[in-house]
Amino acid sequence: NQNWNIENSYLKLPSKFYSKQLPEKFINPKKIYFNSNLALDLGLGFLSEAEILDYFSGNKILKGATSIAQAYAGHQFGRFTMLGDGRAILLGEQISPKNIRYDIQLKGCGRTPYSRQGDGKATLSSVLREYIISEAMYYLGIPTTRSLAVIQTGEKVYRDQVYNGGVLTRVSSSHIRFGTFEFVRNFCSKDDLEIFIKYVADRHYPQISNAKNIALELFELVMIKQIDLIVNWMRVGFIHGVMNTDNMSIYGETIDYGPCAFMNTYNPNTVFSSIDKNGRYSFGNQPNIMHWNLVVFANTLIPMISNNKKKSIKLIREKLNKFPLLFSNGWYDMMYKKLGILKPIEKDKILVDSLLELMNNYKADYTNTFAALTLSDTSSESLFKSHKFKKWQKEWKDRINYSSDSIESFKIMQKQNPLVIPRNHLVELALEKSINGNFNQLDN
Repeated sequence: NQNWNIENSYLKLPSKFYSKQLPEKFINPKKIYFNSNLALDLGLGFLSEAEILDYFSGNKILKGATSIAQAYAGHQFGRFTMLGDGRAILLGEQISPKNIRYDIQLKGCGRTPYSRQGDGKATLSSVLREYIISEAMYYLGIPTTRSLAVIQTGEKVYRDQVYNGGVLTRVSSSHIRFGTFEFVRNFCSKDDLEIFIKYVADRHYPQISNAKNIALELFELVMIKQIDLIVNWMRVGFIHGVMNTDNMSIYGETIDYGPCAFMNTYNPNTVFSSIDKNGRYSFGNQPNIMHWNLVVFANTLIPMISNNKKKSIKLIREKLNKFPLLFSNGWYDMMYKKLGILKPIEKDKILVDSLLELMNNYKADYTNTFAALTLSDTSSESLFKSHKFKKWQKEWKDRINYSSDSIESFKIMQKQNPLVIPRNHLVELALEKSINGNFNQLDN
């Protein structure tokens, strides 16, 4: 079947949820990247070079599709704001050959009714950065939006200096955010909220479509997805950088790669956003922020849980109160796997905690430390030369029966511990060269 299989289920929602919007046209677009593996998964392997350029620059709209910008709100650094797709336009939902629905969205293709003072454009450099990091996340086994294409627009974009413009084609299970629920709760009617909750359940969590209390069940499933996501981020040392509620996907995918990075030296207080003065979004604070975001999300659902507000709050609080334990269990479970501990017991927590404390004290590299343990290698890190670490290592080896049946342990460690991550300085270097037209380093 050499054809798009596009739908627009979002258009069935009340009209205030979105604005119809065409992308801007660009006179001289140029293809920089096209993700042919992803295209095959989506059933778009048939696209010609000309079609790739036309569709993913926004110069041509799909037959039968209606492009829209979505409305949402959000708490940005703790403050509530009305937002929306200020520089992104949803082309539609592609149904893949495996019958999975994916949003296809163009980012950086011009102004929308939600742009406020912005120009709706994106720099080629920021678009390439999202392409690299989101694809790395995918291959590291972390739920994420994906990047299908990068197009250079041929226009200049004015920020602190003049940059080349770019458009990213982003693919995700949907672009519904915690902030979308905040928008509906604050600016729409109770009926709208009911319609929306039903839509989200049908689309993402069909197992609860007929539940007695959809809103309550939805909250629990979303919470579990978010916990899995943050645990996964922490597994590879990823710092999102801007965990505002409008950057949190309701389906638990990593979305909106702004000032994000992978931690080099292990330090829970590492921050990667220049605007994050107080460390709100530091590596170690990500679980707390997720909990905070879930409280905001819970508040949007209160009218739909019960007609009695007190009862509503009581019911959802019971769910929310499970967060610390669920997170802690999920996080330790992940750390045990990073250390190859197959049947954990309570006392293994000490092994995990003491290793992280040593890594922090010796400023050890997060990825390299676990990689060295996985490869039974020594590392040039000063950590590995320290007496305290050698003592820890002996306890750890005894624990996983290093000599006899540790093959299983190493198998599980290999799955959990990446040997290579996109190092920030290398990403920046590659981006710097690509701005001058040299894509060799990016291609590696």
